[in-house]
Amino acid sequence: MKLRFETRRSDSPWVDTVWTCVNEQVQTMTSVAGVRWGLVFWEQDGRAYTGITGPGTRTGTAPVPEGAAFTGIEFAVGTSLRAVPTSTLVNGGIELPGTTRRTFRLDGGRWETPGPDDAENLVGRLVRAGVVVRDPLVAEVLRGHRPAVSGRTVERRFRAATGLTRGGVRQIERARRAAELLALGEPVADVVTKLGYFDESHLARALRSYVGRTAGQLREGAGGAIALDLDQRLTS
Repeated sequence: MKLRFETRRSDSPWVDTVWTCVNEQVQTMTSVAGVRWGLVFWEQDGRAYTGITGPGTRTGTAPVPEGAAFTGIEFAVGTSLRAVPTSTLVNGGIELPGTTRRTFRLDGGRWETPGPDDAENLVGRLVRAGVVVRDPLVAEVLRGHRPAVSGRTVERRFRAATGLTRGGVRQIERARRAAELLALGEPVADVVTKLGYFDESHLARALRSYVGRTAGQLREGAGGAIALDLDQRLTS
């Protein structure tokens, strides 16, 4: 019993990845810390649902709708919804009312529910309508540039756009990458060196806090269902 994920990269500057997931008789899963907000669409027992998912700063256990099939859009860091501050979504989310099998409601409008192959078309419409916005300063910082403003201003705008600190984003992304490498069979010592952890204990604490797995569990595929695509079926 597992969650069967497939994930692809997006060529849209507004989108990080698009994913699908089928629940094969899983009742609960380990949730994983993440730095992006998203839209998720799912069907269960002939009914359709839409939700907004927020960034997460910790791991935990979450229920999974039985027999559900999901399509999700993970938005690029620095993007946000005009009507919903990202800070209010951290470690939570919102189920949107009025969803049908063909459309959903968001920011006062009704939009066609996308499939995994046309997610970018939906995002383009949301961007043109001003529903999804982006702070260009945050995008500049993420590219490694140093804007001509104070560090305090950068941090304030970064937190407003993402709901997280820059340090928090780095730590969460590093732990997720460590989990992926360990699931691929990389030795623990190599992951420590490659990702700049102080030692194996430092890595173990990060995995426990952000991924909810030990290095051994990740290498062995143990611990049950997890909200992370560790099968590496990542396409472009």
